[in-house]
Amino acid sequence: MKIEETKAIIESILFAAGRKVTISEFAKILEKTPEEIESVIENLREDYKEDSRGIELLKINDGYQLSTKRQYYDYIVQLFDNRSKPTLSAAALEVLSIIAYNTKITRAEIEAIRGVNSDGTLYRLLEYHLVEEAGKLDAPGKPTLYRVTDDFLKMFGLSSLDELPELPRYRIDENEQIVLEEIENLNAKKEENEENE
Repeated sequence: MKIEETKAIIESILFAAGRKVTISEFAKILEKTPEEIESVIENLREDYKEDSRGIELLKINDGYQLSTKRQYYDYIVQLFDNRSKPTLSAAALEVLSIIAYNTKITRAEIEAIRGVNSDGTLYRLLEYHLVEEAGKLDAPGKPTLYRVTDDFLKMFGLSSLDELPELPRYRIDENEQIVLEEIENLNAKKEENEENE
């Protein structure tokens, strides 16, 4: 099978599926190795990067999905409905980031980090399909574990959680306040510069 034919088959599978298709699904259908599939898909992704194309091929964890390019959202939304895009509150973004950086975390752990009840926010994120249940913790009461979904990755333009920015380093000072090391280092440099002047 020629590479152009393989690309066309992969493209038609992605179009028909309308969801993420994993590399293992492609390998099974096309009877090729995952490495061969990855190579063809990366070639196809390059084709879609041209400015004249209205769609793109997103990598999401262990699979790929066809999607319209973000810059055409305002045109596409008019076709489907006129409702405004769902917005996330500061609390929702806070809970999302806690879950993204702490995969498989319980509601109680989220609330311990935030210091406030997070039930409503967590349920809203479940409704938006940005968070999902990830099993039960082997502890008394068997609390539910949560993790972010592939929809979260798509919404924030990430291929995997490995692309999340690194968190700043911090320490707790004598007043039990969080001190970011970066800010502390900047203040120390500023004081040093003032002394040198």
